[in-house]
Amino acid sequence: MSRSLNPEATAGEREPAQTAVLESLATQFGPVLVQFFERRVRDRHEAEDLTQEVFVRLLRRRRVDEVQNVRGYLFECAANTLNDRLRAERSRRRTHHESFDADLHGRKDFPIDHVLIQAETLSRATRALLELPDRMRTIFVLRRFEGMQNEDIAHRLGVSLSLVEKEMARALAHLVRRVGEE
Repeated sequence: MSRSLNPEATAGEREPAQTAVLESLATQFGPVLVQFFERRVRDRHEAEDLTQEVFVRLLRRRRVDEVQNVRGYLFECAANTLNDRLRAERSRRRTHHESFDADLHGRKDFPIDHVLIQAETLSRATRALLELPDRMRTIFVLRRFEGMQNEDIAHRLGVSLSLVEKEMARALAHLVRRVGEE
């Protein structure tokens, strides 16, 4: 009985045949995977990082020699890796970040009426959010603040996708109505 390929193990502790197979796959498919990612992320370093993540996942999930369709498995893993990365970026809203500009962001002379209006709007939004039933509020927070997809929320809460969609629509309608009130 042979040992499984352990991602925690050093190269010397792995079976030589497994290490050889993995090295061969990296040589054969590494450049193709980098190109696959580079066409999608337009950054060579990011593409190389994503390619490395594919091989790390291969190490963690199975013995390399047990994969039947290696090319298919690697590209499925590559697509999942890319989706995971994009989902993480979206939840952190990385594309919405602005660099700090002292002239623009460092101003301390905001009109007081603007500050008071914004504070009141925030207060109404917070009260409206707290008025929601627990499950509806949880769905709203997971979707809007955590950036989770509806399918993931449904799975996490053990409810149907349809329920998540309906609760989200109700939450939005309630918040728009309550925040818009004066």
